[in-house]
Amino acid sequence: MTDFALRRRMMVDTQVRPSDVTKFPIIDAMLRLPREEFVPDDKIEAAYVGENLALGGGRVLLDPRTLSKMLDALMLTRSDLVLDIGCGTGYSSALLLQMTQAVVAVEEDEALADAAEAAFARTGAETVVLHRGPLNEGAPAHAPYDAMLLQGGIVEFPAALVQQLRDGGRVTAVFMEGALGVVRLGLRQGDSVVWRDIFNAAAPVLPGFERADAFSF
Repeated sequence: MTDFALRRRMMVDTQVRPSDVTKFPIIDAMLRLPREEFVPDDKIEAAYVGENLALGGGRVLLDPRTLSKMLDALMLTRSDLVLDIGCGTGYSSALLLQMTQAVVAVEEDEALADAAEAAFARTGAETVVLHRGPLNEGAPAHAPYDAMLLQGGIVEFPAALVQQLRDGGRVTAVFMEGALGVVRLGLRQGDSVVWRDIFNAAAPVLPGFERADAFSF
């Protein structure tokens, strides 16, 4: 029988801590939450590998290093309301729930949303609010958010999401240029988000976050 608790500790000790992620809430959540509950049945043995895990349809579960460093950069607090965009099977949302006040997860793929709901029920994360709809539209009914996290690559950050982030709010996303990507931390200032690069990573671009085609006559 697979010892997933041991694999979980190895994930934290070999992929998370060496990446300078030391905040106790992140380490504690990643040690406690069974990642294997959030992967497809045929990939359960790969639940703790150090690379993006394919969920089908071009979507992935971000690798533990990338996800933990994105969480670390957000400087989350127990009073934060967080929007998790492209939650997939829900692993990131369930982690966030252990560190913050409330989490709204957005997913447009019905199969992934169903899988997330089932995983939330199995792992005691039923209080995550799951919003089914286009990822690039967010969940305006619950805005403004203190922080946002995007579970995949983007090329452009939509104006609709800027408006859902409170002034001074934080967001992390993997910006992709071809096969290369960089995670950026953004802070909303007025009507725009000011970005800075924090580390290199890569992920497939989420639906709706491709570069908008230039208007042509």
